[in-house]
Amino acid sequence: MHNILIIGAGGVGSVVAHKCAMLPGTFGEITLASRTLSKCDDIAASVKARTGREIATAKVDADNSDETAALIQKTGAKLLINVALPYQDLNLMDACLKAGIHYMDTANYEPLDVAKFEYSWQWAYQEKFEKAGLSALLGSGFDPGVTNVFTAWALKHHFDEIHTLDIIDVNGGDHGRAFATNFNPEINIREVTAECRHWEDGKFVETAPMSLHQPFTCPDGVGTYEIYRMYHEELESLVKHIPTIRRAQFWMSFSQNYINHLQVLQNVGMTRIDEVEYQRRENRAPPVSQSRPAEPRRPRRDHERQNLHRQRDHRRERRSTQSNLHLQHLRPRGLLCGGRFAGHFLHHRRPRHDRREADAHRRLGQTRRLEHRAAQPRLLHGRSQRKRPAMAVHRAHTRTSCRL
Repeated sequence: MHNILIIGAGGVGSVVAHKCAMLPGTFGEITLASRTLSKCDDIAASVKARTGREIATAKVDADNSDETAALIQKTGAKLLINVALPYQDLNLMDACLKAGIHYMDTANYEPLDVAKFEYSWQWAYQEKFEKAGLSALLGSGFDPGVTNVFTAWALKHHFDEIHTLDIIDVNGGDHGRAFATNFNPEINIREVTAECRHWEDGKFVETAPMSLHQPFTCPDGVGTYEIYRMYHEELESLVKHIPTIRRAQFWMSFSQNYINHLQVLQNVGMTRIDEVEYQRRENRAPPVSQSRPAEPRRPRRDHERQNLHRQRDHRRERRSTQSNLHLQHLRPRGLLCGGRFAGHFLHHRRPRHDRREADAHRRLGQTRRLEHRAAQPRLLHGRSQRKRPAMAVHRAHTRTSCRL
């Protein structure tokens, strides 16, 4: 039994910690470390509840090789399992060389500022590990990892030579979410949006990302899925160790819902990996302090606060007779027509029969004005004409008020 140190407390780190705890005869003391100690503690509690084993936790900056090497010596680990981000592979390999322990990871190195992943950077460490008498097992996940084992096993037991190789990774789950990635979202999106590369006629050929896809029916009634050709790192190691391969391609399935979400993220620029300068652009608008002083916000007056309060109450009631709301011009003081105060600025549109009655009163008023003009005396050759009796006008007794 040997002590091990697991770096990374994400989804994969949780699985690795649980699996190692299930094999007490192989793995001795287990230490789970990450930059977020609380995540390590949560995983340790889950391991304790499921397996009954206790694992130690620690906080570490995986980008700092000296700090990681010190943690290795403190824990007495003989193997470092790297399930952190691919950006940290080289730093963790340096830490293993400093502390003199073996190294294992599940994905190859990827630069932080370039969406490109390949084995060349890690293969350059081969001579260093050989001189130190240490081993570095790269790409020990499912793909790469299990796919490499399947290919080597098929070549050993079933084929004399392999000329064409297609690796198909089907992901049928969505975890009940509208957009779910099958591993780290950042790395997954970087891989999917990167230039596609496949091996053909002794060289890698680049094509546009997600440019080639086709339906694929899985055996045993699993179903039919749309698979997209993309680059994956096991192609690089497989064509190196199996030189008879003439064409090698990697395919991964994605649902149309996943593709739609990915296109939206690309359209709004959320899949970019370059740095975005915030408020440091030359064409940015000057801050308020440089252009003009900000005017202090005056407090609301009493009648304004009262208006807002009544507006909220009115909207909350949702009365059918007050469906169409209108805002009238506010007067700070004084009375409005109908004896209402200025705060009563919300009103509803009157029913149809009320509008008809108001129209009748308006027409009656126009008729009265015309009749009044006709009853006025007229001047005729400088003499006042005799007043004619005004026509009798029946006044309506119904009053209308202005509802404001």
